[in-house]
Amino acid sequence: MVGVLGVALVTASCTSTTPGAQVGAAAPICAAADLDGTLWRQTAVEAEGLALQAYALATLRLQKALADPEWTAALEQEGGVSHLPPAVILDVDETVLDTSPFEARALRWGEPFDPACWQQWVERGQAQPVPAALEFCRCAADRGVAVVFISNRGADEEEATRENLRRAGFPLDTALDSVLTRGERPEWGSDNGSRRGFVAASHRVLLLLGDDLGDFVSGTRAGLAARRELAQTHSRRWGRSWILLPNPVYGSWERAITGGAEGEDACRLTFEALKGY
Repeated sequence: MVGVLGVALVTASCTSTTPGAQVGAAAPICAAADLDGTLWRQTAVEAEGLALQAYALATLRLQKALADPEWTAALEQEGGVSHLPPAVILDVDETVLDTSPFEARALRWGEPFDPACWQQWVERGQAQPVPAALEFCRCAADRGVAVVFISNRGADEEEATRENLRRAGFPLDTALDSVLTRGERPEWGSDNGSRRGFVAASHRVLLLLGDDLGDFVSGTRAGLAARRELAQTHSRRWGRSWILLPNPVYGSWERAITGGAEGEDACRLTFEALKGY
């Protein structure tokens, strides 16, 4: 979904038919971050190459994990997991499904993020697979590994998300709840830890794949220094059991800079975070 760095200072309906909304004076410079990031994801061969690289690595690590009965990727999982069936956990947006068309539309129209517009996009079910994501998920399923998707899309968006995944060809295990959304259960908030724990209670989690630090560990809604320390604490997991995909457009890293501020305040905080010489 559109990040706060690219929030325009005007309001436009997601049902508009003619582009051309004018953004406020402070917005264009900050919006350039989202514009460049979205263009990069949609046009850069480097973006595709990084996705191919991430899933090629994931395939290799999957083989290693299957061969080691005590291997686990989830911090929520204790030892003694060899008796559990294997699973991999993947985020949805920007990890297996590409939502950049939604972001591109918002940029072209000069629209701020609108939950109603996002809901319409989700219900369309038109998001296409991230390069190599489909092949990896099918490879895992073919090897008897449960493929579980954990998404911070809301529970009211779960059925449309399932249909989008199904239509795109992703394997959806009918023997378990393989799409876990925010609010699906009362205790399942935006922190993914409770949902990872739910999977870890019944399956040995071989790999975690995502585009945000929160897809791997809890406690990411913190400042920059705390997030860096958290990531460094688990640095040996990167590229081993944690596979990270790039997302320069939005994520919890933004909130670490802006603290949830929007518009001109977010823009100011963003520039203050830059390190020049």
